[in-house]
Amino acid sequence: MTAIKNLPAKNVEKTKGFKLLKRSFGILGPGLITGAADDDALWVGVMRRKVNWILDADIRSFFDEIRHDWLLKFVKHRIADRRILRLIGKWLRAGVSEEGQWSKTERGTPQGSVISPLLANVYLHYAFDLWVQHWRQHRATGEVIVVRYADDAVLGFQHRADAEQFLRDWKERLSRFGLELHPDKTRLIEFGRYAVANRKERGEGKPETFNFLGFTHICGQTWKTGKFLLLRKTIHQRLSAKLRALKEELRRRKHLSVAELGKWLRSVVQGYFNYHAVPGNLASLRSFRLQVIRRWMRALRRRSQKSRMTWPRFVAIAARWLPQPSILHPYPNLRFDAKHPR
Repeated sequence: MTAIKNLPAKNVEKTKGFKLLKRSFGILGPGLITGAADDDALWVGVMRRKVNWILDADIRSFFDEIRHDWLLKFVKHRIADRRILRLIGKWLRAGVSEEGQWSKTERGTPQGSVISPLLANVYLHYAFDLWVQHWRQHRATGEVIVVRYADDAVLGFQHRADAEQFLRDWKERLSRFGLELHPDKTRLIEFGRYAVANRKERGEGKPETFNFLGFTHICGQTWKTGKFLLLRKTIHQRLSAKLRALKEELRRRKHLSVAELGKWLRSVVQGYFNYHAVPGNLASLRSFRLQVIRRWMRALRRRSQKSRMTWPRFVAIAARWLPQPSILHPYPNLRFDAKHPR
């Protein structure tokens, strides 16, 4: 068991540099760089390619349904050391202990472990990435972009017929590897630079939105020229969940001094801004900071029934400790072009 526990630390560095893993983080359409699966890549793909339809897909219980036999076959394509292969097999069959009860694991990889995302990524490289690259080049009639992060994938299509055919073929492909798409979390929506005009012409409402990597993606437009712009807002449910967790933590820390609470909240707010401070998301940042101030003030007021803390006074205190919201990230095309010069 000790050898199994030490396996990730000793071998992750050896395996994470494989070319297959670099591309397993995402594929984009013609003229774009592979291996850049983040929200920047999605933004660039939608803005620069002919994307009229978005397939927002999620694989049901992916980490719980990975078949060990297929996974070991995929790993053998890149690893020849039998000792490592044997240890990976033992680790997969180690089982799970919950409340003192041990249960055997015949499928899946335990979530939360160091090497689990790595092996899951290898699995999808062969089960999905290579196949979708071939499908895009030989079956599609229009442009196709694909961005995948772990088991979440977003695909953009020029033609609806391509999107519908791909969805049918993908379901069949996943079934070969013991996987299936989540029916409630997989949907095909009209999205892109012409979606607003096309839906308005048909007398339909605004284009639907989709979520990816913590952001809600919206068909928007620039305020100066009115040209199409892919907007990103913090997912409302994520924002609410973060504030609920913050409220509970404030209750546990309510007896700390104002300075100690201020230092802690500064790190929380700054950490939130570091990820979510993208162009077009300033309103969400302001809302988050305001809600943090309100919850902080309530926590301090509960210390005493005779609290004299007023809102103007507390706003001044919060200004000392909490950073002001500002956009910290450039537009994705600038960062994408810098990382992947043509």
